[in-house]
Amino acid sequence: MFIKKDRYYIYLENLRSINTDSIKQGNKFNFIYRNHEKDEDIEYLIKFSKLCKKKNIKFFIYNDVALALKIDASGIYLPAHNKNYLKIGANLRKKFDIIGSAHNFKEIDQKKRQGCESILLSRIFKTNYKNKKSFYGPVKFNLLTRNYKSNFIALGGIRSENIKVLRIVNCKGIAFLSEAKKKPAIIRRLF
Repeated sequence: MFIKKDRYYIYLENLRSINTDSIKQGNKFNFIYRNHEKDEDIEYLIKFSKLCKKKNIKFFIYNDVALALKIDASGIYLPAHNKNYLKIGANLRKKFDIIGSAHNFKEIDQKKRQGCESILLSRIFKTNYKNKKSFYGPVKFNLLTRNYKSNFIALGGIRSENIKVLRIVNCKGIAFLSEAKKKPAIIRRLF
């Protein structure tokens, strides 16, 4: 059994690793592309962006407005460490979504001032990351999000063995990072 949410966000570091043909309900899926290692293949990114639009999948670029505009992506993803305000005109903002991530009240407020429509709030569950031991759990997550009108997305430590707990969590969606890399089968079950 799998938990149903309005939106699913999947971090991708390699666009060739995802098979968009298997996606039937595209309007629920969002891809966040982040590539820290190599030069971008702009032509392939444009092709992938067009394919996502055709499938009604939102495609976000990690922290690079110029690249997102160049490939006509659905929007931009602002990580928690990005404190800069975007200079995007009102006309562009209508067709360009902004999402971001946060870890605490201060960062949530920062993302709201940056114009983020959805906020990926991390870490809902314990993770194995070095130097990142704290996490919220479902109760603290709900308490943290109850005073905001933003769309929150649960991120961090989501695995097949704890995914059912997300039924009680006040969030519009869930995001996968390391689990998508380690166990692609969990992502296939979403399709």
